Amino acid sequence: LLCTWFLSIIQNEFRSGKIDLDSTMKLLDKLQIPFDYVHLKHVFKKTVDKRKAPTINIEDFRAIYRTLVHRPEFHELFCTYSPNQKVLADTELITFLKKEQFETEANETTALEIISKYEPIEEMRKRREMSFEGFVRYLNSEDCSIFRKDHRIVYQDMNRPLCDYFISSSHNTYLISDQLIGPSHLWGYASALLKGCRCLEIDCWDGSQNEPVVYHGHTLTSKISFSSVIQVIEKYAFAASEYPVVLSLENHCSPKQQEVMADYLENILGSKLLSSAIDDQVPTELPSPEALKFKILIKNKKVGTLEETIRRKGQDSHGETGEIVEEINPSDEEEGDERTPLSPTTESSKRKSESESTPPPRKKPKMKKIKIAIELSDLVIYTKSQKFESFEQSRESQKCYENNSIGETRARKFVKHAAQEFIAHTARFITRIYPKGTRTNSSNYNPQEFWNVGCQMVALNFQTPGVPMELQNGKFLDNGGCGYVLKPEFLRNLNSTFNPHKVAGESTPVALSIRLISGHQLPHSNLSKSNKADPLVQIEIYGVPEDQTKKQSSVVKGNALNPRWNETFTFTVQVPELALIRFNVEDQVSLTGNEFLGQYTLPVQSLRKG
Repeated sequence: LLCTWFLSIIQNEFRSGKIDLDSTMKLLDKLQIPFDYVHLKHVFKKTVDKRKAPTINIEDFRAIYRTLVHRPEFHELFCTYSPNQKVLADTELITFLKKEQFETEANETTALEIISKYEPIEEMRKRREMSFEGFVRYLNSEDCSIFRKDHRIVYQDMNRPLCDYFISSSHNTYLISDQLIGPSHLWGYASALLKGCRCLEIDCWDGSQNEPVVYHGHTLTSKISFSSVIQVIEKYAFAASEYPVVLSLENHCSPKQQEVMADYLENILGSKLLSSAIDDQVPTELPSPEALKFKILIKNKKVGTLEETIRRKGQDSHGETGEIVEEINPSDEEEGDERTPLSPTTESSKRKSESESTPPPRKKPKMKKIKIAIELSDLVIYTKSQKFESFEQSRESQKCYENNSIGETRARKFVKHAAQEFIAHTARFITRIYPKGTRTNSSNYNPQEFWNVGCQMVALNFQTPGVPMELQNGKFLDNGGCGYVLKPEFLRNLNSTFNPHKVAGESTPVALSIRLISGHQLPHSNLSKSNKADPLVQIEIYGVPEDQTKKQSSVVKGNALNPRWNETFTFTVQVPELALIRFNVEDQVSLTGNEFLGQYTLPVQSLRKG
């Protein structure tokens, strides 16, 4: 049957005798086989080199097909459950599902669904059997992904206050390169939203002809118009997720251009803009993602209270401005503030070195006045930017709809010296972490240490690939990729005793065993002339400090097509709720250095057995 089926699909192509590489690719597509072009080209070339001709015959094609598709590790598994080593009856498939895939509920219906979905031979489907061809297609499918199927949809409770969620957040979203001279581009916004990002940053400055512009101030990055940014956001806001988007405004505009901004926000976003409190009530806790579905929220400084905004509803406040007085904090300068990527002034450096030897007299704090147009201020409802002074001050006077932005350097000190206070703070208020100003090349910090203390908006440069963004993408695969992941109970509980540095007794540890079986059609090394690589796999756990670990496989020499490892790794994960697992594949280029080939990261609790 297998032979008849195979020939029926391919023989037409060989009517004239032989086929070239293009036709080989088309045939593999017809057989619904995913292949890597570089590997196929390499296998094809080896075959034609033997023949000293640029084409192959039907037997050659069959050999190429077997090389790419009939993986020995699949065949061994198939033969374990197939008594005649030719077909799996539905009952034998059920045994496989229960024993290997840990699908304890698997029954006749499950088996028949898999057979009808993956078995390509009609006669086999009628007999309720699966051939090796069907088995290969099943094992290569999404149904055998290591990522849990039930975590690919929104499955968490979305009715809790916004501060109870980790929220996918981007820093300087308009930049697609570095922070000093690179281009600002609308694609930054579209691409972040398509990746499920829910908090975008917009740096707004006065532009010519009363048109606000977006760029990284005091640098040579290019400028884009504020109105075009809002149009792109309106278009893509809910393409990947229906849950609320927060626009974090880094606002440097004059009151006059702030009114222009308010106008664009209202006219372009229309009903998507959240411009008044739900039921005109001042909340005692933040509304939920569910209650704010398809809404865009403005995060900016605000004049006065939400009560005053509600009282003003319906009034014309055109031309009115309010003033906020803030203390200038030296720790903001160390961060490079978010306003400028330039390093601290020599004066502040000088001040630092003097203060190390003699404590300076307590100077009167410097204050700055910020003018805000009431029209823009009144669009800020549940996300009022409030300058962070101290945990104590926030506990005493901060309102639930006020949130803080803290630079990574200062936040890291809190993680180290005041983790429990930090957790008590993030259980009540949304906290955004942003990269320090000296990261002019748009590099990122490790977001995990801030997730460990419950920070909701850990903002990263989405345009910069590397481990931090891989952790970000892996974490937010969870909950259907909607950009909101419910924090564990111990980071939401107002009386939590959790401390990431001392985790004993706070969570139930899990024992994790991973058998690294094989690889298939791995990317080849850029440094390799032939299509070879010497691949190795690193399995890394990111989480609380105690869970942070890395284990490495042996190196398979000269095989990127189908390396086999068959090695088992075991881990004890103390706080699985916060842990991510990263599979990192590298090519051992020399004894001193490896080249990155690819990676996959996902939450430990989204791992599927089998």
